Amino acid sequence: MITLLIPLATEGKSPLALEWPELIASLVFAGILFFIIRSFVVPRFEATYAERTEAIAGGMEKAEKAQAEAEAALREYQAQLTQARTEAAKIREDAKTQGTQIIAEMREQAQAEAARIKTNAEASLEAERNQLMAALRNEIGGLATTLAGRIVGEAMTDDERARRTVDRFLADLEESDQAQPASAGPASS
Repeated sequence: MITLLIPLATEGKSPLALEWPELIASLVFAGILFFIIRSFVVPRFEATYAERTEAIAGGMEKAEKAQAEAEAALREYQAQLTQARTEAAKIREDAKTQGTQIIAEMREQAQAEAARIKTNAEASLEAERNQLMAALRNEIGGLATTLAGRIVGEAMTDDERARRTVDRFLADLEESDQAQPASAGPASS
């Protein structure tokens, strides 16, 4: 390269000096290059920039929309959860109330059944007592008339007289039974 510069320097011209035809050719070439870049390259860059801007803006809009939908879904989920909790509490309260009612009804039924059983048992006992008393009266009456006949020495065939004697004897027995527990207390049984 040094050898090329030396012959040019010897002619008396500066190596940096431009010739008019080179200058015009350079300007024309720069203009054509500027026109090509401005006409073809810049619009493609701008179109690509616009697409990317649009894609970013659309992505941001989609993200904001998705975030809004997610927040709406979260609010709906929380509302449903609150409603479900409220319904669960109501169901628990209803179950407690129904349980209390069922227990009260069962208790009432049990008490009514116990009262009925007690009434039936008392009636049955009273009927058996009356039956036993009648049987005892007949048996004691027969024994008493036989005993009285032996004591008196004659047979007591008069039914009315025998019945009166038996009734008097039983009345005396009942009076003595009632007087005895009252004076002796509970230990005499």
